[in-house]
Amino acid sequence: MAEERLRYYILFANYEQGLALHDLLAEAGIPNRIAPAPRAIQGKLSCGMSLLLEPEAVEDARRCIAEHQAEYVDIVPLAGQIHARRDRYC
Repeated sequence: MAEERLRYYILFANYEQGLALHDLLAEAGIPNRIAPAPRAIQGKLSCGMSLLLEPEAVEDARRCIAEHQAEYVDIVPLAGQIHARRDRYC
């Protein structure tokens, strides 16, 4: 069964924006990880890359983005996008 916990995805127009923000967040000690943009939001402007945040890190990430005037397209909350058994065949 899919885990339904809410997570936040930061979307970008290009991967350079994503990598730059990943580095800024890491330097600030804000946990994030590089992830594919979820299928549920691929219709939005996105390069296919996103940064995945847990809910408790979103406000810190927003402050870091504002402080550094980092470029991004949107921050989207989604539940149930991580499936532990996806692509397992046994």
